[in-house]
Amino acid sequence: MASQQTRLEDHFGTALAFLMLGVTGGLALDLCAKWLLVDYSLEQFVFLRSAFGVFFFLLSARWYGGLGSLKSSRWQWHLLRTALATGAMFGFFYGLSRMPLVNALTIAFLAPLIVTALSVPFLGEHVGWRRWMAVVAGFFGVLIVLRPGSGMFSSASIAVLIAAFCWAGLSVTARKLAATETSFALSFYITAGPLAVSAFMLPGSYLPPTPNAWMLFAIAGLCSAVAWVGIVGGYRRAPPVVLAPFEYTALIGAAIAGYFIWDEVPDRWVIMGGGIIIASGIYIVFREIGNVMTNRYLRVFTASGAAAIFRRRSRQPMDK
Repeated sequence: MASQQTRLEDHFGTALAFLMLGVTGGLALDLCAKWLLVDYSLEQFVFLRSAFGVFFFLLSARWYGGLGSLKSSRWQWHLLRTALATGAMFGFFYGLSRMPLVNALTIAFLAPLIVTALSVPFLGEHVGWRRWMAVVAGFFGVLIVLRPGSGMFSSASIAVLIAAFCWAGLSVTARKLAATETSFALSFYITAGPLAVSAFMLPGSYLPPTPNAWMLFAIAGLCSAVAWVGIVGGYRRAPPVVLAPFEYTALIGAAIAGYFIWDEVPDRWVIMGGGIIIASGIYIVFREIGNVMTNRYLRVFTASGAAAIFRRRSRQPMDK
């Protein structure tokens, strides 16, 4: 029994380490986007960000088994994920260019709750009535943030909501395809897809970037590759319902960056609604893995990185 619990902790720790890598990359990408979308069109940002992302993926292909790891017999799923990735990318960055960073992320973090709902029909996971109530509470939190009838309920916020549904679909399908598809394939196609779509929209909206802008576009592409590898690597190793709420840690970084870089201060409604959304997600984790297991997983959250490195080194042969 003890050995089984240890393996479970190791498995969750690796998944969580991947997820946090993805969250960090995603937040850095959002910061680059916030800067670039002031001067450059959405189509150009998606195109260049995706072009650099594909470039960095190709450079790292040998670490994932080479280009042969892109082979797949489940193209219909990859096409669906390409459509979801395109919707998520255009929807979120459209909203991000027109609203504060923390507001956009707060609405986008409805996605983990949507993941819980979609896990029932698509993954066959059981979700009890208490967790369904947490999902409903999360949607109520989004309504508080949006305040229908106020200026917050706009085309930008609707676009971010659509992006949240698309993002949830990507998380669930990553878990569904984990047994047959490589992490490299799951990450590469959802970067190459938006590149192809944005290429058709680019003529007439291209502005030659400055040297500093080129650097930010390159960083955005690198961060997008890191984000997808991290997110996919996490969700293929652990159930979405357990991992998804840990993505909320990005809100802390977004709030800090928004305050110090753009003087953005979330109002009380955003804080209240965001608090409800986060509390709902944390409750879902508590119901999923229980009080004892929650404490164990939180310990793994802080120790998994060092433990994984130690185990990898211990398995390697000593240098002669």
